[in-house]
Amino acid sequence: MLFRITGLDPTQFKAFTTMDDAQLAARSMQRMIVTSKPGFPDRIALRDCELGESVLLLNFQHQPADTPYRSCHAIFIAESSTQRFDAVDVVPEVLRSRGLSVRGFDRKHHMVDADLLEGQALDAAIAQFFQNSAVAYLQLHYAKRGCFAARVDRAGEFAQPMRR
Repeated sequence: MLFRITGLDPTQFKAFTTMDDAQLAARSMQRMIVTSKPGFPDRIALRDCELGESVLLLNFQHQPADTPYRSCHAIFIAESSTQRFDAVDVVPEVLRSRGLSVRGFDRKHHMVDADLLEGQALDAAIAQFFQNSAVAYLQLHYAKRGCFAARVDRAGEFAQPMRR
């Protein structure tokens, strides 16, 4: 089965990159410099940020639907990211190299399935989740810290990008 993984739309974060640290703090955000690799996964380009790179740590509502599953969590955004990851049948290394929580949601944004796995098994897990016709899309989360990582759709059924 064809699948499509997408990072977040960079335009929704652009204004934050021009703010100073006080302006960011007023919005409960902070600018950080990458001190380890891996350790700072960018949610736009779906890559591990480079040492010395500037990132923003902010709270992001990755499940905005008005359901009991509405959810938000901290994520990193590389200030230099201008192009989001968007590919069919390609799993970026940042996802392959970590433990993941995979959560399957139906069209009403209710969770209908979930699993924990190592990123190397993601291709097979996506195919298995999408065998269930009730699963409309997947959300991937980094298992250790629980942070939103990326969205997976059936190829050809891509929904509008998630926004704050």
